[in-house]
Amino acid sequence: MVKTLKLGHIDTVSGICPHCEEDSILVAVVSDYYRCTNCGEDTRQYVNGRISYLKLSEIDQKWLKNQQSDR
Repeated sequence: MVKTLKLGHIDTVSGICPHCEEDSILVAVVSDYYRCTNCGEDTRQYVNGRISYLKLSEIDQKWLKNQQSDR
């Protein structure tokens, strides 16, 4: 008997990681923040006429750390 675990919807996107500069799958950590499946670095999604992914600023890193510790 095979058991499956339903986790719900996991937001994934394809994009260029600003850290490893590779076209990769990015998995949502929290809204607008994604982790690269190639290098493991976190990025922030930026939408301004087109979607791009940016390296996190120090403020972004602190905010993301607080969001993850609240879980």
